[in-house]
Amino acid sequence: MRFISKYRRHRFAGPLLLLGALLFAALTYSAAQAVTEQATLSQSDKATLIAEGKEIFARGCSSCHGLNAEGAGVGPSLIGVGAASVDFQVATGRMPVADMSQQIARKDPVYNDQEVAALAAYVASLAPGPAAVTNEELAWERDGNMAQGGELFRNNCAMCHNLAGQGGALTQGKYAPTVMGVEVKHIYEAMITGPQAMPVFSETILTPQEKLSIIKWIKHAETEPQLGGAALGRVGPVTEGLVAWLLGLGLLIGVAVWLTAKAR
Repeated sequence: MRFISKYRRHRFAGPLLLLGALLFAALTYSAAQAVTEQATLSQSDKATLIAEGKEIFARGCSSCHGLNAEGAGVGPSLIGVGAASVDFQVATGRMPVADMSQQIARKDPVYNDQEVAALAAYVASLAPGPAAVTNEELAWERDGNMAQGGELFRNNCAMCHNLAGQGGALTQGKYAPTVMGVEVKHIYEAMITGPQAMPVFSETILTPQEKLSIIKWIKHAETEPQLGGAALGRVGPVTEGLVAWLLGLGLLIGVAVWLTAKAR
């Protein structure tokens, strides 16, 4: 402080302070301008992506969902479903589909990643909804708890997807698909959007961390070895009972035929 006081009345003190103030103002302005330009560029990129998505939607989706995604015929309204629903349905190949009266199965996607992102951006621009996620954003290996995930899966998912996550039959000809081999982001998006017969698991039902725990358990179940021998699809006691019945009954018939032949 004494050093500053000593030179504050120096003849060069005023010009140096002015120069410093000008440099500070210039740097602040440059930084603010760079941030503004970046924001403008991001908005421009977003507008371009939305415009591309609107064009794709008009060409491939509007015949069922309406020109403005308001719904038409058998296609429901997409206003408010969010980018997550679009990413799940389109990236898994469930959409587009020719017959919406039947349950839609997973298949090879029609659109590439850029086109899916554009469609998701367009639908998200219509009204607020759940945002799409990426595999990299979901730190399930770090934040998930496998023991908790197994318990949550059994309590919330197993009644439809079966205890081993292999899928199962539902009422009215519907079915719950297998969760094995599904991308992490699509499992998460399914939980927050509730596609088809699946309920929506909001944050009040399953927290984001609990969802990651379920994903961690599913990914562990995919690599779990079959220590008990033939897995028989791991679809539960019905298949196991059927195999045991057929083999047992076949063995009994064979023994009966053999005994009859011996008696002659």
